[in-house]
Amino acid sequence: MAGTMYGYVRVSTKEQCEDRQLIALQEYSISENKIYMDKLSGKDFNRPQYRRLLRRLRPEDVLVVKSIDRLGRDYDEILNQWRIITKEIQADIVVLDMPLLDTRKAGADLTGTFVADLVLQILSYVAQTERENIRQRQKEGIEAARMRGVQFGRPRKEVPIQFYTLKAEWEKRTITSREAAKQLGIAQDTFLRWAHNR
Repeated sequence: MAGTMYGYVRVSTKEQCEDRQLIALQEYSISENKIYMDKLSGKDFNRPQYRRLLRRLRPEDVLVVKSIDRLGRDYDEILNQWRIITKEIQADIVVLDMPLLDTRKAGADLTGTFVADLVLQILSYVAQTERENIRQRQKEGIEAARMRGVQFGRPRKEVPIQFYTLKAEWEKRTITSREAAKQLGIAQDTFLRWAHNR
């Protein structure tokens, strides 16, 4: 006996546009009362509707999502959820945006599950490699910029002309560093740093 088909939709509170996912699931003949939806930010992954759906899933049920990133915020989480659904619960997953990610199998044929697992592992590897490459490129870019003399952080404050007059007065002890800084509209520490560096 065929299992029940469920759909899952997740949108962040920022984008608020679940229509695209809902339309795709309804076109796939999933009834509205079998679609679970969470409206949460990517950071807050405490998804109540998703947890309800997992409790409802049984062996041979099918979970349909528009895209693979609806299952998790990163590939580690996606792989974990994939394992829970397909191995622990023994339900199937269909990812509409990626037809290869369809674990349904005809009879005893495990090809669907095998290919989907393999594709997911490859996607996970590619995503992880890309994250590492981005970090490496950023590191190399920063190093190259430093070698060209690019300064990072807040731009240094220009030293106003009147600083030198106030510095001379401060050195003669006719004015305190606090009074000099106040006249220049800067912090006392900044005045002292400028005074010691020039």
